Amino acid sequence: MKKLLKNIGPSTLIAAAFIGPGTISVCSLAGINFGYDLLWALVFSIVATMVLQEMSARLGLVTSKDLASVIRIYFSSTWKKLLALSLVILAIVFGNAAYEAGNITGAVLGLDAVFQVAEFSFLNQNINILPILIGFVSILVLALGSYKKIEKVLMLLVVLMSLSFVISALLIAPNWLDILQSIFVPRFPETSLTSILAIVGTTVVPYNLFLHSAIVQEKWKSVSSIKHARWDIFIAIGLGGLVSVCVVIAGAALHTSEITTQDFSSLALSLAPLYGDYATYLLGFGFFAAGITSSITAALAAAYVLKSALNWQGKSGKIYFKLVWILIVLAGVLFSSLNIQPLQLIQTAQISNAIVLPFAAIFLYITVNNSQWMGKYKNNALQKILGLLILLFAVFLGAKSLFFFFL
Repeated sequence: MKKLLKNIGPSTLIAAAFIGPGTISVCSLAGINFGYDLLWALVFSIVATMVLQEMSARLGLVTSKDLASVIRIYFSSTWKKLLALSLVILAIVFGNAAYEAGNITGAVLGLDAVFQVAEFSFLNQNINILPILIGFVSILVLALGSYKKIEKVLMLLVVLMSLSFVISALLIAPNWLDILQSIFVPRFPETSLTSILAIVGTTVVPYNLFLHSAIVQEKWKSVSSIKHARWDIFIAIGLGGLVSVCVVIAGAALHTSEITTQDFSSLALSLAPLYGDYATYLLGFGFFAAGITSSITAALAAAYVLKSALNWQGKSGKIYFKLVWILIVLAGVLFSSLNIQPLQLIQTAQISNAIVLPFAAIFLYITVNNSQWMGKYKNNALQKILGLLILLFAVFLGAKSLFFFFL
């Protein structure tokens, strides 16, 4: 057990990334609008995340390269390489900047629900100090420099966040038989398609495919560590999935209620009669932890993608790497301070997800099926079948997301 816990790490960052304000908002609304009926879609998205992240981790350990580097090397044609890398850079970097604003806003909503911090006036402008504080904490954690130190901070926050949402769900005393049935028996309530797409879209995060293939190389140096990486994925992403399930359960307690998570304070106050005044503190801290952990990982992922895509090396590469995550966090603070509704920011970022997820997943799938790249560690028959099913759904998700946005 001690050895197992010692090898937990990279997937904690992945869990921290997808359990953000967007996921909590989507899962809350899924529970509020459809009860337990969409739990099957959530479980499917968690399994899909595990399958794709395992491929990403395996790619990093076998090739000693991350996904962005592989894309840069894979294409021999200059124009194809530029097109592929431009798509990745635009979608990941600008998408993460939009996510960062949603993440920081989510963390602010969590703190504000508990402490109700008043705004102050400066040059005839009302300024909320919380986005600046959240941004400062995110930069402080990233400035630790050591991957292992960042990993430990995020592990602590993810565990505390998980406890917050699990306790919230248990206090409601839900119907466990209905929950199990909803997990294993797919249901498609009327008007639920958008919510199903949103659940999968906020769980299977494309920038995690790039991030995971990079950070496993900092945790482990040998291809024999694939078994550790798989346990890490199963435990950390499983825990993240449990958090999402608990959020749906908490939302289901308000089934048929007219409430939106755009006003998180209202959500906490509405849940309070169900299991006491602790709702505000439990959910407030959970939302804060979700926002700040995702703000750290989104900035880190953007920096890794640019570093690999543009092949930054040496001392200057380290400077550019730091500059990217600083700018991403500052962009998040700026847009969060403009009082834009967090769901609007998150929905904007999901459009970039819709574009890049099929591309990243297809390229990852092709690479890990390739004997030349992966040798004996290429996908086996079961992994090929599961991967193909997930790819088809990713393409469907992307097409539907773009359809809903433009039409």
